[in-house]
Amino acid sequence: MDLRFGDSKPTDEERAAVDALLGPPESSWEGADRSDADLRWARGGREARDRRDQLLPALHALNDRVGWISEGALDYVCRRLTVPPAEAYGVATFYAMFSVRPRPATVLHVCTDLACTAAGASELCATVEARLGPESGVKVERSPCLGLCERAPATLTIRAGESARLGVPPLGELEDEAVQAESGGPGAAAPGDGKGKGRRGRNTLHATAVCAPATPARAIAAATAPESAPTEPAPETAVPQTGTPTPTPTLTLLHRIGTADPTSLDDYRAHGGYTALRRAFALGPAAVIREVTDAGLVGRGGAAFPTGRKWQATAAQPDHPHYLVCNADESEPGTFKDRVLMEGDPYALVEAMTIAAYATGAHRGYLYLRGEYPRALARVTHAIEQARTRGLLGDDVLGQGYAFDIEIRRGAGAYICGEETALFNSIEGHRGEPRSKPPFPVEKGLFGKPTVENNVETLVNVLPILTMGAEAYAAIGTPTSTGPKLFCVSGSVARPGVYELPFGATLGDLLALAGVRDNLRAVLLGGAAGGFVRPDELDIPLTFEGTREAGTTLGSGVVMAFDDTVPLPRLLLRIAEFFRDESCGQCVPCRVGTVRQEEALHRIADRTGAAAADDIALLREVGRAMRDASICGLGQTAWNAVESAIDRLGAYE
Repeated sequence: MDLRFGDSKPTDEERAAVDALLGPPESSWEGADRSDADLRWARGGREARDRRDQLLPALHALNDRVGWISEGALDYVCRRLTVPPAEAYGVATFYAMFSVRPRPATVLHVCTDLACTAAGASELCATVEARLGPESGVKVERSPCLGLCERAPATLTIRAGESARLGVPPLGELEDEAVQAESGGPGAAAPGDGKGKGRRGRNTLHATAVCAPATPARAIAAATAPESAPTEPAPETAVPQTGTPTPTPTLTLLHRIGTADPTSLDDYRAHGGYTALRRAFALGPAAVIREVTDAGLVGRGGAAFPTGRKWQATAAQPDHPHYLVCNADESEPGTFKDRVLMEGDPYALVEAMTIAAYATGAHRGYLYLRGEYPRALARVTHAIEQARTRGLLGDDVLGQGYAFDIEIRRGAGAYICGEETALFNSIEGHRGEPRSKPPFPVEKGLFGKPTVENNVETLVNVLPILTMGAEAYAAIGTPTSTGPKLFCVSGSVARPGVYELPFGATLGDLLALAGVRDNLRAVLLGGAAGGFVRPDELDIPLTFEGTREAGTTLGSGVVMAFDDTVPLPRLLLRIAEFFRDESCGQCVPCRVGTVRQEEALHRIADRTGAAAADDIALLREVGRAMRDASICGLGQTAWNAVESAIDRLGAYE
C-alpha cells in the first residue's frame, strides 16, 4: 500500500460505515463532494484533529461492516480525521483482529493458547481447516487466548455485515441494539470535556458467536449456519462456587453472579447495588480515598500497586480534566475473571467506576474492553445505558450535582494494550506502544491529563470496602495482602472456573476446590508472564509476598494445572510464540529477544541433556537482556515461564 493519499476510493458501504460513526463530511477537505466554497478556504482541520481518538472506532466500524480495511476506506478515514495515511496504516496493522488485505466476511478464530493447546486445539484447528475449504467463505485464523480457558478449546466467529447476532442470548430490545454497537460506545461527552465529539451513530451490523468447549462440528456450525449456532453458556457456569456448598467463606465479589439478573438494574439494587455509591457521596472524595487506603487494596492486575495512593496522587493534580480508565483488556493467557464479572455483574463495574471517578475528580471514564468479549460488551453497554436512563450516570448522578459518564472503547487484539500507557495510546488513536516513565499517568496520562487506571477486579473491590468498612475488609486475608482474590483455574482440573478465596489460602487449597488430578505435572502461576511450580510445592500461600518468597509470582491470579499427558516443551514453545507475536517491536531487547528465544526453543524442542546445553545458555543470556533492558513488562517477563520450567521442572533434562 502506498503510504500517502492515493487514488483509491471507498465503496458506498465503507463510506456509510464511517459516516455512521462520524456523521456526514462537511466539506471536500473531509471527503465530501467539492463545492465552490471549498476552493476559497479549508474547514474542519483543527476540529478533525481533536477527533484523532476516533481512529480506532472508525477502523472497527469498517471491519465490522465489510470484514477488512481497504486502501480506499483507510484513505477516507484519514481525510475525515486528518490523520497521515502512514500513521493510520501503522495503527490498522497493529491489531490482530483487523486486516488490510481482502478476506471473507466470516472469520473463525480458533484459540491455540495454553489451556486450549492442552485441550487439543491443534487437532481442532487442523480438522476445521481441512473441512472448511476456500469455497466455504470462512477464513480460519489461529488466535491467541480468547479468555474462555474454563471451557477450552474455544472458538470465536465474527461475521461482518450481518444484521442478526450469532450465539448471544437476547437481553431485551435495548441490548439487541447495544450488542452490535460500534466500538465508540455509548455516552455523550461530559461537561468540560472536548473528547468524544463527532460520534453521530452506531454500526449495528457485525455478528459474533462463541463456541466453547468446541468440537469441529460445533465450530463449523457456528461459522456456517448462524441459525443453529451454539449459545454461549451463562456466566455463572464459570463460577463453580455458585449455588453449591463449599468450605469457602461467603462470596464477596461473586455473590451476585447466579443470584441477581445481570440485565436488571432493579435486581442489582435489590441485592445491595448502589449502596456503596450513596455512602461515597455521604463521605466525600477525600474520605473515600482514605477508606480505600486503610483497607489496603492493591491492584489486582499483577503490579499490586496501592490503589489508594494512585487515587490520591491523581486527585491532588491541579491540571484538569482528570480521567478514569478501566482496563478490561485482560489478554494474559489463562485470565478470564474480568470477563465473568462483566458478564455476570455489569452494574457493579458501572457503580465502582462512578465511585473511583468521584474520588479522583474525574467526569469522564473510558472502559477499554477486549474485542473478543461480545457478551461482556452487550452486558456492560446495556448496564451503562440503563444507569444513564435512571440518573445514575450523566449530568447529575443520584441528584448530587456530580457529572460523570462512561464511554466504551473496544480493543482489537493486542496483548500489549494491557499495559496502561499502551492502552492510553490506543484510545488516543495511536499504535498501542508503551510510553517511557516518568511522567507517570497520575501526572500525564490519557490525552496528557492526570489519569487513574484500574482493572475490573480492582474497581469491584471498592464496593465491599465502602459497604462493610475498611477495617472489616482489611480483616479478610493477611495483614499485607488484604481482602478477597479471584483466581482463574483452568487446565487439568475437574471444575475449572473463577474461584474467590481470601488471600493466604494455599495453592493446594485452591486446587482441591477445583479437583486437581493425581497425575499433576506442573502448575503455571501468573499466566504466560508467570512461572511454573512443582506438584510438591502446593503449600505456597497465595499472597503477593508468599509467591514472591517462593520464587514465582501471583500475577493477575492465573492458575493453570497440567498433568503428565501435556508435552511441556510444546507449552514452552507456545509461550515463546505468544510473546514474539505480541511484542510491539518498539524496543530492541524485546523485539529481537523474543524471536531469539523462540528460535532456541524450536532447536531444543526434541533434544535434552548435553545436546541442549548451548541453547539453554543462550536462552539465559537473552532472558537476562530482556528482563534488564526492555521498556515494559512484556519483555521483562517474557523469559519467566521458560526459566522456571528449566530450573524447577527440569524441562530439558
